[in-house]
Amino acid sequence: MAPRASRSRAEPVRPERAELAARLPETMALILLNPLQAAEPLSPERFVRATAAWIEGATERTAMGDVGAVLSVAADAAGEDLLRRILLQLPTGYDLLFGHPQPL
Repeated sequence: MAPRASRSRAEPVRPERAELAARLPETMALILLNPLQAAEPLSPERFVRATAAWIEGATERTAMGDVGAVLSVAADAAGEDLLRRILLQLPTGYDLLFGHPQPL
């Protein structure tokens, strides 16, 4: 497996982001193309915690389910090749959030 690229934020880089956005419904595509910027790298755990803080009434447990549901749909829309390219750019552990565990 190729080494993961160092990323400053937990998000795909522009070409993959645009390619994934083209495969999603318009409302989801707009969010993907105009994301909130993270000030520092987010591990999957921190991403889930940040999501829980952002959703009123959510806990880390419910946010984990919400994140997993959304990212698994995005993974299905992406297909294997695009998902592989996205995961190579994200910190280790995001494969589990997308519902596609990668071999070690």
